[in-house]
Amino acid sequence: MTTAIFTHPDFLAHDTGPGHPERPERIAVVWEVLDRDEFRGLPRHEAPEAEVEQLRWVHDPAYVDAVLSAVPDNGHVRLDADTVLSPTSRSAILRAAGAVCAAVDAVLDGTAKNAFCAVRPCGHHAEPARAMGFCVFNNVAVGAEHARKRRGLTRVAVVDYDVHHGNGTQAMFWDDADLFFASTHQSPLYPGTGSMRETGVADNIVNAPLPPNAGTVEFRQAMERRILPALEEFQPELILISAGFDAHTRDPLASLNFTGADFEWATRKLVEAANRLCGGRVVSVLEGGYDTLGLAEGCAAHLQALMRA
Repeated sequence: MTTAIFTHPDFLAHDTGPGHPERPERIAVVWEVLDRDEFRGLPRHEAPEAEVEQLRWVHDPAYVDAVLSAVPDNGHVRLDADTVLSPTSRSAILRAAGAVCAAVDAVLDGTAKNAFCAVRPCGHHAEPARAMGFCVFNNVAVGAEHARKRRGLTRVAVVDYDVHHGNGTQAMFWDDADLFFASTHQSPLYPGTGSMRETGVADNIVNAPLPPNAGTVEFRQAMERRILPALEEFQPELILISAGFDAHTRDPLASLNFTGADFEWATRKLVEAANRLCGGRVVSVLEGGYDTLGLAEGCAAHLQALMRA
């Protein structure tokens, strides 16, 4: 067994319009990384479309229906100031969530050691009834509920190291003591959530905000002092990673100073925790990353750590 890749050509077709940071080139760069010699042998799977029922597990049914009805026949539709739909978006937004469900199945069935979902659009800002920050449906939350509702797991953890706080995932997990969400992120920064005081119904939310210009030392301290001990105490049956690479020092949308080595280290620490806690079950989901060189460096480092698990 090795790391399985879940992606689909339709992710390239999701058109956000000229000058948008969450642009098709992002997924093209990730695919270029996957075509390198060291990753070319990883098994590839086409991401299926999520079922409407699966989306409604975490999103208000009226919101799901409204989004799917809003996909235009031509031009662009804005769900909020940052989040755009085009005629080619329907398949992408369904397959981004469906990829995570399929990856969860592969890991739980034992056909993959772990999995990486190379998807767009990202999902961690999407709230139960609101699109935000480029995100339409919350891909990682849909995957977590798939693990519980279809695969019989009870306790699922999400660890998010995107530079922006995963407010949507936090909101969906807040009231459920069997769901765990932990995040490192720059603060202050969009969307303005993620303080250490936000702890959830049973201390199942763990935030580790980092000041602007923080880098390797601050990130690793946050992981080792807050995130990893809390994850160990939670005792998950599956770990999902919201793998954003916009904390890279090159990224234009924030001002943290991570490098590829930091993403490799964090992934390795999460894999080691999964090996101790839940039989190595890890599914990773692409979130942000808006500088193509930084995205490529972070993604390659992340994949190397997953493959060495």
